[in-house]
Amino acid sequence: MQKREITLLTIILLIILNLLNGNLVLKEAADRPNLEEPKMAAFTTAQVARVIDGDTIKLTNGQKVRYIGIDAPETKHPQKPKQCFGKAAHEKNKELVEGKIVRLEKDTRDIDRYGRLLRYVFVGQTFVNQELVRQGYAHSSSYPPDVSRQAELDQAEKFARENKLGLWNETNCPLE
Repeated sequence: MQKREITLLTIILLIILNLLNGNLVLKEAADRPNLEEPKMAAFTTAQVARVIDGDTIKLTNGQKVRYIGIDAPETKHPQKPKQCFGKAAHEKNKELVEGKIVRLEKDTRDIDRYGRLLRYVFVGQTFVNQELVRQGYAHSSSYPPDVSRQAELDQAEKFARENKLGLWNETNCPLE
């Protein structure tokens, strides 16, 4: 199968999944107030085009998604230097989501001050935000009012700390 056919099949699959989940909004642009894009439903699916860093991804539709409830070490922040374990967090996030179909779950807010979607991210049964924290690639970090899954993320950090995983292993700060 050629790359073009695979891409077309992926788009068709996304449309079918969104229709089945009742998340696809089919409206003419003229029906939309101020010609704004419709807000995403509480759950939706999308394909990850690329991973930006340990807690941010870009979808094939061009939207950026910031993971809710976690904070990974910086690799591309305009005002901060690269941080210890940032490259490892970026690579782990790539392993988990890049090129894959993800399920995005909204909490309270839709976007952050940078215009990125705020979402919990899932690949199959894997809760990606939690997995990054549980393996020590990110901190649990509460940003009210988006806290519906914070207890899960706090528990994951406790596990990583107790087992000295990733960020919590004082010898685990590779030169990057």
